[in-house]
Amino acid sequence: MASNITHPLLPLIRKLESITTISDEERAAIESLPVRMQAFQPRQDVVSEGDKPSHCCLVLEGWLCRYKIISAGKRQIFSFHIAGDIPDLQSLHIPVMDHSLATLTAATVAFIPHAAMHDLTTRFPNIAAKFWRDTLVEAGIFREWILCMGRRSAFDHLAHLFCELYFKQEAVGLADSYRCPLPVTQLDLGDATGLSNVHVNRVIQEMRAKGMITLRKNTLVIEAWDELLQAAEFDASYLHLRKRIAL
Repeated sequence: MASNITHPLLPLIRKLESITTISDEERAAIESLPVRMQAFQPRQDVVSEGDKPSHCCLVLEGWLCRYKIISAGKRQIFSFHIAGDIPDLQSLHIPVMDHSLATLTAATVAFIPHAAMHDLTTRFPNIAAKFWRDTLVEAGIFREWILCMGRRSAFDHLAHLFCELYFKQEAVGLADSYRCPLPVTQLDLGDATGLSNVHVNRVIQEMRAKGMITLRKNTLVIEAWDELLQAAEFDASYLHLRKRIAL
């Protein structure tokens, strides 16, 4: 997979800089972490439920999701993850994975040994605090997803998800001009929102008919930003981003 990443850990630095400040010394310490890079194909588990990992995985390129499957074979996606995310950061302190992480697209992941992460956070307590802050932001996102699942209509729920995905990608330089990657299927969107594939398709067609969005080659184009925000009742404060687009 072609890459335009100048340093393997640059996505992590960009992610942390989107929610807090990073000193030159902290940046150098993060860049010195040992990593093992691995390319994955789409729909491949990176970490599986029940695993006892000895490393954390940092997304460098592509999209991952956090999910579980019940006995009937139905999947629930709990979160989408983009470049800069460490979706299994909790494995530093919780030894057994209680869910799985899988690629949604072709992806490149950097594996960082737990020992190196523990050493980094011991030597740099401020970095430990930044990781804790990132974990708290993830918890805020979970709360919004639960609210959407339980109380928003299908239309408003998908509108909210599209706003969130745009904001997150814009903050780390992966989106601008109301255009962002959306390399997921309608089945993936359904598994993330608790909607059927047919229902997701119906809502997307309604959004298109209202001139709110278009989807072009795995790219979401928001044609009517204000209208999408209003439909979603979207308030980006739960993302706690330092950089925000103008509303």
